[in-house]
Amino acid sequence: MKLAVEFPSVAYREGPEAVGRLARAIEEIGYDQLDMFDHVVMGFPTADRPGGPYPPQMPILEALMVLAFAAAETRTIGLGTEVLVLPQRQPVLVAKQVATLDTLSGGRVRLGVGVGWQAAEYDALETNFADRGRRMDEAIDLLRTYWRDEHVDFEGDYYTSTAMAMEPKPPQGEHLPIWVGGTSPRALRRVGELGDGWLAMAYTDPQKAAAAVATIRRHAEAAGRDPDAIGLQQMLDVPPRDDSGRAFYADLDQVAARAEAVRDMGFQWGAVNATAIFQSGARSVDAIIDTLGAVHERIRAAVG
Repeated sequence: MKLAVEFPSVAYREGPEAVGRLARAIEEIGYDQLDMFDHVVMGFPTADRPGGPYPPQMPILEALMVLAFAAAETRTIGLGTEVLVLPQRQPVLVAKQVATLDTLSGGRVRLGVGVGWQAAEYDALETNFADRGRRMDEAIDLLRTYWRDEHVDFEGDYYTSTAMAMEPKPPQGEHLPIWVGGTSPRALRRVGELGDGWLAMAYTDPQKAAAAVATIRRHAEAAGRDPDAIGLQQMLDVPPRDDSGRAFYADLDQVAARAEAVRDMGFQWGAVNATAIFQSGARSVDAIIDTLGAVHERIRAAVG
């Protein structure tokens, strides 16, 4: 099993040197992927909308900027988003940013994308929340077009590029992997039809996980794609929103058992949440590094 670490924005509190040190340590420990969570802004509850699942003042560093910083601090580890809320961003600009990141990192980028859940964030970025799924599908096609074609002519329902060029292309070209997050029926269809992989939330019921994977495979086959070529990654635990979630990484036997369960569900990747490690009691970058090392050793002993 390959292992990704969802990078903790809270590391910024100890300064940029600590952020770089943490990125280097994740690579040196032996993790395969460094992923960044994405939100640009978070909304306070108002008379018109309820509060979200996270505190509105939760610190969140901008995902692509952190990955660029991490690219300069590392040499081999994969760099990605988990997930970038693609429909609230201008996709031609995203194509350029990701192509540049892939160029300067030596072809290490995996782009994870999702439609998001926060209408208020779409409002703040002056984009439409209601049609985000349809724009997401078109944006994925547009990204690959810019990464592939020397002369870009693209006419969609939402985005148009006429006689355009974008250089340099990313080293991975149009094959730069785009993994899709989400569990809705439309998200699973999107994985099967368009995605190189699926970024799944934590499943505790193997039957539900198997049903979701079967849905992805069915849509891939209907689209004429090879379902075996679609990668599968699952979070080892849900985001830490309560005391039980925050205690998950304090019990390494529990972590190892969960990694085994994820592997047995057929997932080739597991994702470790370093923010949850912080909330479980590792309250400094050094403590997070120590826990990540212990977690990695325990998981490798369990699942290889």
